[in-house]
Amino acid sequence: MRSIWNGAISFGLVSIPIKLVNATESHAVSFRQIHTEDGGRIRYRKVCELEDREVTQAEIGKAYEDADGSMVPITDEDLSHLPIPTARTIEIVAFVPEERIDPLQMGAAYYLAASGAPAAKPYTLLREALKRSNRVAIAKFALRGRERLGMLRVVGDAIAMHGLLWPDEVRAPEGVAPDAGVTVRDQELDLADALMDTLGEIDLADLHDEYREALEEVIAAKSAGETPPEAREETAPGKVLDLMAALESSVRAARESRGGEEDAPGEEAEVRSLRERGTPSRQTPKETGGKKSTSAAAKKTAAKKTAGKTPAGKTAGKKAAAKETAKKTAGRGTATKSTTKSTPAKRAATANTATRSAAATSTAKKAPSRKRSA
Repeated sequence: MRSIWNGAISFGLVSIPIKLVNATESHAVSFRQIHTEDGGRIRYRKVCELEDREVTQAEIGKAYEDADGSMVPITDEDLSHLPIPTARTIEIVAFVPEERIDPLQMGAAYYLAASGAPAAKPYTLLREALKRSNRVAIAKFALRGRERLGMLRVVGDAIAMHGLLWPDEVRAPEGVAPDAGVTVRDQELDLADALMDTLGEIDLADLHDEYREALEEVIAAKSAGETPPEAREETAPGKVLDLMAALESSVRAARESRGGEEDAPGEEAEVRSLRERGTPSRQTPKETGGKKSTSAAAKKTAAKKTAGKTPAGKTAGKKAAAKETAKKTAGRGTATKSTTKSTPAKRAATANTATRSAAATSTAKKAPSRKRSA
């Protein structure tokens, strides 16, 4: 970066040689004035009104216009004798907290670069002192023929200087605020807070000049002989009739622009658990004896088929069939007997009843014998 001013920082008795470099740059698209009929360039020429002729830069000087319109010439020699100790020096006059500086005073920004190896040590000393104190330096310096006020602060590993307006150059905000008394309700403040929270924060690096980009597209299209792109229609803001309604609409619009649509009031989302694929929704009860009997029957049938292929097998098959029939017959008889027989509980109850009746009979027989003996 090209330096625009060379000098030194005066830090007490310490002098730090520095170079002043612009910290900002303009990306604005500049235009030239042309003659609309033939496209000829329009230029400004410096012409003397008395002689009505164009003059060169060497013939041009400075003058102060008095109230009556007369000119008071001021030469470079007159300016060189002015008592400006900051002609080539940034003189630090105080160190104050940064919040003491009104942002309205802040102007152009510059970087202060150390000029040469001897400036590295004192430059680093001043930078670290500003870091540790959490303060900024207030300084005076002269630039472009006038004395200015500046603020030095640390930016990364460099020292930056912001040009400041003099306190008497900042206007008081008189007549700017509304004259009529206005009362703001708590509900309106709550909606304003909600709108601020919805908009949230943003990385300033993501912001860009959309106007300049659109203007560059128009220039590129016209230079290529194409039709410039049409501008999108902007919705004209309506009149604010109800502040609460406007705030509510703003909150909804901000939420939608942030990518999340506002849920309808009174509607809640229903959460359902999805079962895994291949997993039945309910457990199938186990069969107690059906599968075993089926497998046993299948085995018997297979055995019968295998045995029936040979003569010996046929005989064995007949014997096995006879045994199976006998087993079934015996099973039926057993089932019939078990059905007719009483259960152990019934047998016990019958035995108890028989015992009680026998005891009662014996007691009745003994009673008459006792009477006779008496």
